[in-house]
Amino acid sequence: MSPKAVSEKGDQKFVLELPLDASQIDGFKPDHQVKAAVQDTRGSIRSQLVSFDDKGNALVRFTFEEKPGNLSVVVGPPDATDQELFGLQTLTVNVPARLWKEPRLVFPIIRIPPIYWNWWWRWCRIFTVRGRVVCPDGRPVPGAKVCAYDVDAWWWWSSKQLVGCDTTDASGAFEIKFRWCCGWWPWWWWRLRFWYLEPHLIEHILPLLEREPHLHPIPLPDPVPDWHIFESLVGYDKFAAMNLDRHLSAQPVLHSVKARSEADLPMLEAVGSRLPSTAVTPSVLADLREPLLARLPRAPELELLHLWPWWPWQPWWDCSPDLIFRVTQDCNQAGTVIVDEHYGQARWNIPTTLDDVILNANALACCLSGPEDDPEGDCALLSDVCDNPINFIGGNPGAPVAPVGYLSPGAISTAGDRPYGGNVLIQGQVGNAVDYYAFQLSNDGGLTWNDMPDTAVGDIPRQYWIPATNTFAWVPFLTTIDTKLVFESRQHYEATHDPGTWGITRFWMAYNDLSLMNWLTQTPFTNGTYRLRIKGWHLVGGHLANPQNLDFLPTCSIQTPAELVLRIDNRLEGAASGHPMADPNHPCGSGTVHTCTLEPDTDFLGVHIVRRDINGVPTGEVTEVGACGTVPIGPKDLLQVDFFAHDPEGHLAYYTLQATYRENLARNLLGLPGLTLTPLGGAPVPPAAQVGPTYAQARSANPPPYGGAAAPTWNGGAIRLEVLARDAFPETCCYQLELRAHKRTVVSCDHSLWGQTNYSEYSFMIVV
Repeated sequence: MSPKAVSEKGDQKFVLELPLDASQIDGFKPDHQVKAAVQDTRGSIRSQLVSFDDKGNALVRFTFEEKPGNLSVVVGPPDATDQELFGLQTLTVNVPARLWKEPRLVFPIIRIPPIYWNWWWRWCRIFTVRGRVVCPDGRPVPGAKVCAYDVDAWWWWSSKQLVGCDTTDASGAFEIKFRWCCGWWPWWWWRLRFWYLEPHLIEHILPLLEREPHLHPIPLPDPVPDWHIFESLVGYDKFAAMNLDRHLSAQPVLHSVKARSEADLPMLEAVGSRLPSTAVTPSVLADLREPLLARLPRAPELELLHLWPWWPWQPWWDCSPDLIFRVTQDCNQAGTVIVDEHYGQARWNIPTTLDDVILNANALACCLSGPEDDPEGDCALLSDVCDNPINFIGGNPGAPVAPVGYLSPGAISTAGDRPYGGNVLIQGQVGNAVDYYAFQLSNDGGLTWNDMPDTAVGDIPRQYWIPATNTFAWVPFLTTIDTKLVFESRQHYEATHDPGTWGITRFWMAYNDLSLMNWLTQTPFTNGTYRLRIKGWHLVGGHLANPQNLDFLPTCSIQTPAELVLRIDNRLEGAASGHPMADPNHPCGSGTVHTCTLEPDTDFLGVHIVRRDINGVPTGEVTEVGACGTVPIGPKDLLQVDFFAHDPEGHLAYYTLQATYRENLARNLLGLPGLTLTPLGGAPVPPAAQVGPTYAQARSANPPPYGGAAAPTWNGGAIRLEVLARDAFPETCCYQLELRAHKRTVVSCDHSLWGQTNYSEYSFMIVV
């Protein structure tokens, strides 16, 4: 017995000796090590680095406390982890338990072929990815967690593996370094993947299958990959003859697996578990590919996506990863997703250094403020309202003089001549000498001025970012000094809170960076035109001081008042609005779809069928279509709908009228051929001077009742619609008329046309 097989206590050891031979390597030099590892049946692994002599020979020894059972031995590159060695296509030999006849077992020489020797130094490489995360306007997104994923897909299932993350700096830049290996055993690679339905791929594949009648029935997407979905595509007889179940009996078992990355953790649940009867394996896909390609149409766009079966897919040999990115930021809510790329956006086969990644964040991202260029002195700049430059608002510098206070003044557009309502954000800057400021207003064209009521003043909190801790903090700027409600200037805050750190160890975010006040216009103001200006103070001895005795701050560089003029239009709701609260023919409020307001108001005044004979000649008979009624119609009968869409302030934007029926079907009554719209008298509201149905049409050059409205007023009103009944109601069914009206008001800086709207419905049965 070899003395090496006996411990100091005399206990017997078992030694496995593995001779290695690299002498076949051309130009061999003993400057490379390899790694040898052995795994027992319990999954326990031990390994060691091995050096060669000048002739390319080496000897590896593994010692065991007790007689080992069956062993698996692998030899591979030195930088591979123990787990990777058993997953990569390295040199592998099995040592059966029956060979242990003596405590010392010398295994036959393991020769290292040149192909392995040369591969081993390329199988694992370090990749570096650099880039920036930016907002749509190009400003950087700081403090965001950028994670890169390698993505793979086959058919309409995809899987992604996390390769690394980094946090963006003040310029929005990030750098991700990661180690990437290839040359895995296919069964190993496959078992470390979870597959999910990929909507982007479904959108490509389903239309392709639907265009080919011979491919029906089309398999439906299922979250769990299952080869049986290909039965109808390949052909049932041919599919059965392929006997794909034979692949399941020879799947290797993974004894022990450790996560290579954060993304592997959930995947480990599947490792070592029994394969279901419909499990998909690399061998199954290999057998299915050619029969599928014979039946499927060519799809160059799917070949470009490297998608199986159109692409010969062997991702375990993918030595250059295909990356997508996901970015989160904690500025407003922890884990807010601001970039979420899908498979179709992958960067294919990236180089070891990728330097030009630009990730465009969505609207949820917090952007860094731009470089501040504060104006000098005691002055102010009023530049924007709700992100609309003031030269787009009538009556302000650089804008048309009328209509005064309206956004897009005089524009013949459905979104022309827009007033403001709700919370109106006033934007601009104050000079660097101003410590505190407040707004004043006038409703008589500037003849008299008053302080803005406290109830109408809303704060403009700002946010800053601290790179050292990657945290975001909020600062309120509205305060009370000398019993006066005032705003602190950003410049004064910086000068009194850790001066010298701003722009170095803390950075202002873009949110409210150029905001001056959130004007709460709902109360106590009536609708009308208002002028605003700013008054500023210095802080002296803890009190507000006005050293220049200015009633207002002038425009910076121009000694004229920094003023702003706006048209305000808020609506009243409920009993205060004047809407009838208990009219069964005009119900509103709880239990209805109709809002109790006159701004705008909508209602159906009557629905009738005007009878006409087969030649289209009126018979004189008119049949009322009552709510929930049932009415037959003839081929030439006319539908007559009396309704109103009305805004007493004159700020109507448009109305719509459609008939809905069956399941998800709708008819746009205002778009039917032969339609007529005429003003209607005798209604609770005046007849429409212009019938629209949009402000752009009401403002057109057409004579009334279609055009001719003078900016900025279009009230709408009572209208009669007539159209062929069979065009409105194509079949026997229950129908519902839906009338919607929208105002043009920009409500709380929402530029959609849904801020002030109203809705009416009317249902009945039509027999064709």
